[in-house]
Amino acid sequence: MTATHADLYMPPRLLAPGGTPADLPTHEQRYGPLPYGDPAALLREVTASGLTGRGGAAFPVHRKLAAVTEAARRTGRAPVVVANGAEGEPASRKDRTLLALSPHLVLDGVQVAARAVGAEEAYLAVEEGASYLEAAAAHRADPVAVTVVRLPRRFLSGQASALARFVGGGAALPGYQNPPVREEGVHRAPTLVQNVETLAHLALVARYGAQWFRSAGTAAQPGSALCTVHVPGHGPRVVEAPFGMPLDRLLPLDGMSAVLLGGYHGTWIPAAQAAGLPLDASTMGAGVLAALPASRCGVAETARVLRYLALQSAGQCGPCLNGLPRIAAAFRTLAAPGPQGGARTDVARWAGLVEGRGACHHPDGTVRLVRSAMTTFAAELDAHARGLCTATDRTPVLPVPQEA
Repeated sequence: MTATHADLYMPPRLLAPGGTPADLPTHEQRYGPLPYGDPAALLREVTASGLTGRGGAAFPVHRKLAAVTEAARRTGRAPVVVANGAEGEPASRKDRTLLALSPHLVLDGVQVAARAVGAEEAYLAVEEGASYLEAAAAHRADPVAVTVVRLPRRFLSGQASALARFVGGGAALPGYQNPPVREEGVHRAPTLVQNVETLAHLALVARYGAQWFRSAGTAAQPGSALCTVHVPGHGPRVVEAPFGMPLDRLLPLDGMSAVLLGGYHGTWIPAAQAAGLPLDASTMGAGVLAALPASRCGVAETARVLRYLALQSAGQCGPCLNGLPRIAAAFRTLAAPGPQGGARTDVARWAGLVEGRGACHHPDGTVRLVRSAMTTFAAELDAHARGLCTATDRTPVLPVPQEA
C-alpha cells in the first residue's frame, strides 16, 4: 500500500504521484533525460550532496563509489554494479513499492552508478516482481545492460556478500567479508552493492545536483527517506519523509507503549521517548516504523520475531547456529507469565557471547533488538515473573512470515 495524499509529508521525489506505476515515457516526461557526465564531476556532486545508503547502514555513497573505483584501478578488473532490491526484512515494503511505482528511476540509478565506477556489468536482484522489471529494462536503451536476478526469499538474501555470491552463481549465503565485496564480489571483481532506494536518490542527484538534494532534510542528514509505517488496524503504508521530521508526525503515539525503529534488526523505544525524536538515518535501519499499542505485549511480540530470526540463520557459524536459537527459546520463556528461572540472565549472557562473532551482522542485529526489548519492556518482564501480563489483546502486530 503506497502513500495517499493525506500521507504526503513533502513534495514526492521518488514515488510516482497518485500511486500509479510510471512507464518509461511518463518517467522521462517527469524527470527529463539522464545526464552521463564526467565520473569525477559526478563523484564531487555526490560527495557534496551528503547522500548515504538507504539499506540500513547509512554509509556515505561517495565513499563506496570511490572504494570500488580504486579497487578496479588497482586490480585492472572492470567492476560490477548490483542493485539490491532483496528487502528480506518482513516488516518493510519500501523497496518493492519503489520498484513497482518508479522502476525507471532505480534503473537510472544503476546507469549512473555504472558510469561512476566504470562498470560494464550490472544486476538488479529482487525477491518479487522480476518479470515486470525485466520488461521495464527491455524498453530502455542503456549503455550497460541490466540483468534481473530472482533471489530466494530469505532474511539474509540481501546481505552484501550473500548477494554477490548468488549473482555469481553460488548460494545466497553470507560469508566472512575479507576481502570485502567492494574488492572481490561477483566473479571476484570489485562490486558495488547498493540498495535500490539509494540508487533512485543517486539518479536524482545526477540530474538536479547536490544543492537540490539538500533542500530536504537537515544539514547533518540531508535528503529524504522512504519509510514503511505500521499502525495496528491499518495495512502497512509507505511514505517519503525528510530527515529531521518528528516521529510523532509519522506515527500516532497516543495509546501506544513503544515504537520499533528500523525493523527486526532495529530497536524498541518507549512511545514517550519516540515523541521527541526526529527521523534519523542512524536509527531508521530498514526504514520500518511500527507502533505498539499499550494493549499488546511487547515481550511476546519480540519473542515471535526472535524465533523467526533464529530460523533465518544461514547455519554457517556458531553464533547463529547455536546462540540465536538459545536466545529465542529463553525469550519465549520470558514471554509466558510465570516462573522465569535464569532466563533473563541467560539471554543477557548469550547476547554478549554472539555479538561481533558472526560471519555477517545477523547476530549483532538480533542482539540489538533483544537488548532494547529487555530495557523498554522491563516492567512487563517483571509482571510476567509474577505470573501477570498487562496485555488485553493477543492479536499479533508485527508480520512474521512463518506464521502466515
